[in-house]
Amino acid sequence: MVDKVLTANRLTDGIAVWLNANGEWATSLQGALVARDAEAETSLETIGKKAYADNKVVDVALIEIQETGGKLWPLRLRERIRAEGPTMEYAPGYAAADPEFIAV
Repeated sequence: MVDKVLTANRLTDGIAVWLNANGEWATSLQGALVARDAEAETSLETIGKKAYADNKVVDVALIEIQETGGKLWPLRLRERIRAEGPTMEYAPGYAAADPEFIAV
């Protein structure tokens, strides 16, 4: 089984967020609560559905990750870009993503 984390977008501003161990939606993937078995996945799905129903987040999904060197790495490129930021500088305050992190 592949490890997974729960991600979504904040309803207020669309920023990508991940559920952390405190039950909060955080902007850093690195603090995300990791589901390592089917029971934990089911719990995260339930939490995500409630957060969506309560209008806290949208686009709720479990994503596959791997932990390497103490760092969480999404397996899909789309999720790496959501976690790290844009692939190029395009506006003040938005630095380009670390090329190593988004490399596939």
